[in-house]
Amino acid sequence: MKEYDLIVIGTGSGTNYIYPMLDADPHMRIAVIDKDEPGGICLTRGCIPSKMLLYPAELVRDIGTASSFGINVRIDSINFRAVMDRMRYAISEDIDNIRHSFSHNKRIDYYNAPASFVAPYTMQVGDEIISSRMLFLSTGSKPAIPTIVGLEEIGYLTSDTVLSMEELPESLAIIGGGYIAAEYGHFFSAMGSKVTIIGRNPYFIPDEEPEISVLARRMMSEHMEILTDHEVMEVSVSPAGKKVLARDRRTGEEKAVIASEVLVATGRAPNHDILNPGLGGIETDALGWIKVNEAMETSQKNVWAFGDATGKYLFKHVANHESTVVYYNAVLGRKAKADYHAVPHAIFSYPEIAGVGMSELAATETYGKDNIIIGFYQFADTGKGKAMGLQDEFVKVVLETATQKILGAHIIGPHASVLIHEIIPLMYTPEQNATPIMYAMDIHPSLSEVIKRAFYSRMPVEEYHLVMQALGLEESEHYDKTV
Repeated sequence: MKEYDLIVIGTGSGTNYIYPMLDADPHMRIAVIDKDEPGGICLTRGCIPSKMLLYPAELVRDIGTASSFGINVRIDSINFRAVMDRMRYAISEDIDNIRHSFSHNKRIDYYNAPASFVAPYTMQVGDEIISSRMLFLSTGSKPAIPTIVGLEEIGYLTSDTVLSMEELPESLAIIGGGYIAAEYGHFFSAMGSKVTIIGRNPYFIPDEEPEISVLARRMMSEHMEILTDHEVMEVSVSPAGKKVLARDRRTGEEKAVIASEVLVATGRAPNHDILNPGLGGIETDALGWIKVNEAMETSQKNVWAFGDATGKYLFKHVANHESTVVYYNAVLGRKAKADYHAVPHAIFSYPEIAGVGMSELAATETYGKDNIIIGFYQFADTGKGKAMGLQDEFVKVVLETATQKILGAHIIGPHASVLIHEIIPLMYTPEQNATPIMYAMDIHPSLSEVIKRAFYSRMPVEEYHLVMQALGLEESEHYDKTV
């Protein structure tokens, strides 16, 4: 049996600090294990390859607006295979570099094989048994596949397998109405596929603010069909293609969607089916995610889990933050804990969406409706927004009334993922106060002015909802977002 100072399972954020650790201890030996290509989900089949596809889609949509500005232009053709090959070539270079760095370091044993616990601190990897008194479990996640009659028989795509496509499907049915569906719906519709999204929740992209969900559906429906509140009952093969039968959850009416391909985008699931964490003395929750405390330590002492493995926030930037917490605690002996009070996210759809911190609903439940205030401003009411021909896109901020503490912020509009960073740093200050944004100078005209003006345009919750109703962005019967 081989003994190591550290075993790392997963080559994404799990390996963030292995080189500083090797530099600090010249005698340290590390086992790095990954059954898949090295680099982690973000690089190999997640955020990096998907965004390399979404940028060409954004170009297509931007070009499509040119006629509004007196510019006559057309797209003669889109080379789908070239778009896909560009993505695959770029990530393959990074994957090869990471593999080389692991394989050619004499103090790292790199195992490209599944790993499974056989006892606490002891694992089987391929034909070998290895052990260590310290383990980092950064095992990622996998696509969640719902139980739908006929699904396995007809064959389907996931966010993993879609990256291997060589030909553009004439039509695509996407099962699921969340961020993965929004991004890939945008991509394939921009490439030229006829896209239908079928979501179970009453809201499209249901984790966003309800009014953002409503506007996103309204705007994206210009390029695809979006069905919400529909349950997929079964899928089958018909002479015209793959048939997805969905039932309206309110009316019971059934609708058949015929498509060349079906993409399942119904969320993520734990990736521990072969890990056997129980044999390692590691507890998991009812869904199979690894349980950790605020220091990211599992139920087994000196075994740490982070990233998607815990099921908390399935974002690469969160995994990086958690890897730092683990490094401080496991290696440096400090007492650090993960901080989730202002976790940012973005959806690279068209329009782009971003958010950080609390939703209005969460703020209301925590502080009370009378103790929060809402700031709201539309891009169209700024000079740059007018120049860009923007219409309904907006910024929403949620603050505590008495202290003007920023509790959350939500944006739908161009460059949302960049604009949200005007707000994120302030949420990591002791007071989280909006004053610096309100009193700092903004370049005029620039899109950043919409952030400042949202903070200046604060109003009570009831008044805000009257504004949403007037704009047609509030569906009162679904506001609680229950399914």
